[in-house]
Amino acid sequence: MDLSTLGTLGAAIGAGIAVVGAALGIGKIGSSAMESIARQPESAGKIRTSMIIVAALIEGVALFAVVVCFMALK
Repeated sequence: MDLSTLGTLGAAIGAGIAVVGAALGIGKIGSSAMESIARQPESAGKIRTSMIIVAALIEGVALFAVVVCFMALK
């Protein structure tokens, strides 16, 4: 294998790890939010809003990581 092939492989693995990490994080947030809403239904609006904000931030970081991985190819 030459170095360009290894670079491509590394970028693909890095992007995959970033996406899997974000998916696990968003899944954990959703699970915790649903459990919190089940325990205190009167707080559902505040919990849901916080969940959406944090999920958007995680998704933004994951997108940034994927872009950085693909920029490393050049």
